[in-house]
Amino acid sequence: MHILAIGGSNSANSINRQLAQFAASLFDNSTVTIYNLSKIDIPLFSVQLESEINIHPAAIDFANEIDQADLIVISLAENNGSYNAGFKNLIDWTSRISDRKVWNNKSMLLMATSPGARGGATVLETAASYFPRMGADLKGIFSLPKFHETFDPIEGIVDQELLQTLSVIVEKINVN
Repeated sequence: MHILAIGGSNSANSINRQLAQFAASLFDNSTVTIYNLSKIDIPLFSVQLESEINIHPAAIDFANEIDQADLIVISLAENNGSYNAGFKNLIDWTSRISDRKVWNNKSMLLMATSPGARGGATVLETAASYFPRMGADLKGIFSLPKFHETFDPIEGIVDQELLQTLSVIVEKINVN
Protein backbone atom coordinates (compact mmCIF):
# COMPACT_ATOMS: atom_id res chain seq x y z
CA MET A 1 0.00 0.00 0.00
CA HIS A 2 1.30 3.44 -0.90
CA ILE A 3 0.56 6.08 1.76
CA LEU A 4 0.74 9.83 1.28
CA ALA A 5 1.37 11.44 4.69
CA ILE A 6 0.48 15.12 4.86
CA GLY A 7 0.95 17.62 7.66
CA GLY A 8 -1.63 20.31 6.99
CA SER A 9 0.72 23.14 7.97
CA ASN A 10 3.35 25.19 6.22
CA SER A 11 5.50 25.26 9.36
CA ALA A 12 9.00 23.86 8.85
CA ASN A 13 8.68 22.17 12.26
CA SER A 14 5.10 21.01 11.83
CA ILE A 15 3.81 18.87 14.70
CA ASN A 16 1.07 17.72 12.36
CA ARG A 17 3.57 16.41 9.82
CA GLN A 18 5.26 14.54 12.69
CA LEU A 19 1.94 12.96 13.67
CA ALA A 20 1.04 12.07 10.07
CA GLN A 21 4.44 10.45 9.53
CA PHE A 22 4.16 8.50 12.78
CA ALA A 23 0.63 7.29 11.98
CA ALA A 24 1.68 6.26 8.47
CA SER A 25 4.51 4.19 9.97
CA LEU A 26 1.94 2.08 11.85
CA PHE A 27 0.59 0.54 8.65
CA ASP A 28 1.91 -2.88 7.63
CA ASN A 29 3.55 -3.48 4.28
CA SER A 30 3.42 0.08 3.07
CA THR A 31 5.60 2.68 1.45
CA VAL A 32 5.20 6.24 2.67
CA THR A 33 5.66 9.53 0.87
CA ILE A 34 5.87 12.52 3.20
CA TYR A 35 4.39 15.69 1.72
CA ASN A 36 6.16 18.70 3.23
CA LEU A 37 4.02 21.79 2.68
CA SER A 38 6.75 24.06 4.10
CA LYS A 39 8.81 23.40 0.97
CA ILE A 40 6.06 24.48 -1.43
CA ASP A 41 6.31 27.95 -2.96
CA ILE A 42 2.85 28.79 -4.24
CA PRO A 43 1.24 32.23 -4.52
CA LEU A 44 -2.04 33.09 -2.87
CA PHE A 45 -4.89 31.81 -5.04
CA SER A 46 -7.06 34.27 -6.95
CA VAL A 47 -9.14 33.84 -10.08
CA GLN A 48 -7.18 36.71 -11.66
CA LEU A 49 -3.87 34.92 -11.09
CA GLU A 50 -5.36 31.67 -12.31
CA SER A 51 -6.43 33.37 -15.54
CA GLU A 52 -2.85 34.62 -15.99
CA ILE A 53 -0.90 31.45 -15.17
CA ASN A 54 -3.52 28.66 -15.27
CA ILE A 55 -3.20 26.03 -12.51
CA HIS A 56 -0.03 26.47 -10.46
CA PRO A 57 2.43 23.58 -11.00
CA ALA A 58 2.63 22.91 -7.23
CA ALA A 59 -1.10 22.12 -7.24
CA ILE A 60 -0.69 19.77 -10.18
CA ASP A 61 2.21 18.04 -8.40
CA PHE A 62 0.09 17.73 -5.23
CA ALA A 63 -2.80 16.23 -7.23
CA ASN A 64 -0.38 13.73 -8.79
CA GLU A 65 0.86 12.71 -5.31
CA ILE A 66 -2.75 12.14 -4.27
CA ASP A 67 -3.46 10.10 -7.40
CA GLN A 68 -0.49 7.78 -6.72
CA ALA A 69 -1.58 7.06 -3.13
CA ASP A 70 -3.76 4.22 -1.92
CA LEU A 71 -4.30 5.97 1.40
CA ILE A 72 -3.91 9.56 2.55
CA VAL A 73 -2.87 10.08 6.16
CA ILE A 74 -3.36 13.74 6.97
CA SER A 75 -3.04 15.70 10.19
CA LEU A 76 -4.36 19.23 10.13
CA ALA A 77 -3.01 22.24 11.97
CA GLU A 78 -5.63 24.46 13.56
CA ASN A 79 -5.01 28.18 13.24
CA ASN A 80 -7.65 30.24 15.05
CA GLY A 81 -10.21 27.47 14.65
CA SER A 82 -9.62 26.89 10.95
CA TYR A 83 -7.21 25.41 8.42
CA ASN A 84 -3.65 26.63 8.18
CA ALA A 85 -3.55 29.32 5.46
CA GLY A 86 -0.78 27.59 3.49
CA PHE A 87 -2.72 24.31 3.44
CA LYS A 88 -5.99 26.03 2.51
CA ASN A 89 -4.24 27.87 -0.32
CA LEU A 90 -2.90 24.60 -1.77
CA ILE A 91 -6.38 23.07 -1.54
CA ASP A 92 -7.88 26.12 -3.26
CA TRP A 93 -5.44 25.77 -6.16
CA THR A 94 -5.92 22.00 -6.39
CA SER A 95 -9.70 22.37 -6.42
CA ARG A 96 -9.41 24.34 -9.65
CA ILE A 97 -8.03 21.41 -11.64
CA SER A 98 -10.90 20.57 -13.97
CA ASP A 99 -12.95 17.39 -13.62
CA ARG A 100 -11.48 16.45 -10.25
CA LYS A 101 -12.36 16.47 -6.61
CA VAL A 102 -9.31 17.39 -4.55
CA TRP A 103 -8.96 14.04 -2.78
CA ASN A 104 -9.97 12.01 -5.86
CA ASN A 105 -12.07 9.51 -3.84
CA LYS A 106 -9.01 8.25 -1.96
CA SER A 107 -9.23 6.53 1.41
CA MET A 108 -8.18 8.85 4.21
CA LEU A 109 -7.17 8.78 7.85
CA LEU A 110 -8.04 12.28 9.04
CA MET A 111 -6.25 13.61 12.10
CA ALA A 112 -5.33 16.79 13.93
CA THR A 113 -3.09 17.72 16.82
CA SER A 114 -2.22 20.84 18.76
CA PRO A 115 -0.46 21.83 21.96
CA GLY A 116 -3.87 22.42 23.55
CA ALA A 117 -6.33 20.10 25.21
CA ARG A 118 -8.75 20.03 22.26
CA GLY A 119 -6.16 18.64 19.83
CA GLY A 120 -7.38 20.59 16.82
CA ALA A 121 -10.99 19.48 17.39
CA THR A 122 -12.53 22.47 15.61
CA VAL A 123 -10.59 22.06 12.36
CA LEU A 124 -11.10 18.30 12.57
CA GLU A 125 -14.88 18.73 12.80
CA THR A 126 -14.83 21.10 9.84
CA ALA A 127 -12.69 18.78 7.72
CA ALA A 128 -14.76 15.70 8.63
CA SER A 129 -17.80 17.50 7.28
CA TYR A 130 -16.14 19.08 4.24
CA PHE A 131 -13.51 16.63 2.97
CA PRO A 132 -16.00 13.96 1.81
CA ARG A 133 -17.55 16.58 -0.48
CA MET A 134 -14.02 17.10 -1.82
CA GLY A 135 -13.66 13.39 -2.61
CA ALA A 136 -12.21 11.98 0.62
CA ASP A 137 -13.32 8.52 1.68
CA LEU A 138 -12.91 8.88 5.45
CA LYS A 139 -11.81 5.60 7.04
CA GLY A 140 -10.94 7.01 10.45
CA ILE A 141 -10.68 10.20 12.48
CA PHE A 142 -8.22 10.83 15.31
CA SER A 143 -7.30 13.79 17.51
CA LEU A 144 -4.12 14.01 19.57
CA PRO A 145 -4.43 16.63 22.32
CA LYS A 146 -1.53 18.20 24.21
CA PHE A 147 1.02 17.27 21.57
CA HIS A 148 4.11 18.18 23.57
CA GLU A 149 2.95 16.01 26.48
CA THR A 150 1.62 13.04 24.48
CA PHE A 151 4.15 12.77 21.62
CA ASP A 152 7.88 12.13 21.57
CA PRO A 153 9.82 12.80 18.34
CA ILE A 154 11.58 9.42 18.64
CA GLU A 155 8.91 7.19 20.22
CA GLY A 156 5.78 8.75 18.73
CA ILE A 157 2.62 8.77 20.81
CA VAL A 158 3.60 8.09 24.43
CA ASP A 159 0.12 8.22 25.94
CA GLN A 160 -0.85 4.52 25.85
CA GLU A 161 -4.61 5.14 25.71
CA LEU A 162 -4.28 7.50 22.76
CA LEU A 163 -1.83 5.15 21.04
CA GLN A 164 -4.30 2.29 21.48
CA THR A 165 -7.10 4.41 20.01
CA LEU A 166 -5.01 5.20 16.92
CA SER A 167 -3.82 1.58 16.65
CA VAL A 168 -7.42 0.33 16.52
CA ILE A 169 -8.21 2.80 13.74
CA VAL A 170 -5.09 1.73 11.79
CA GLU A 171 -5.98 -1.96 12.23
CA LYS A 172 -9.49 -1.37 10.85
CA ILE A 173 -8.05 0.42 7.83
CA ASN A 174 -5.40 -2.33 7.34
CA VAL A 175 -8.17 -4.96 7.23
CA ASN A 176 -10.11 -3.11 4.54
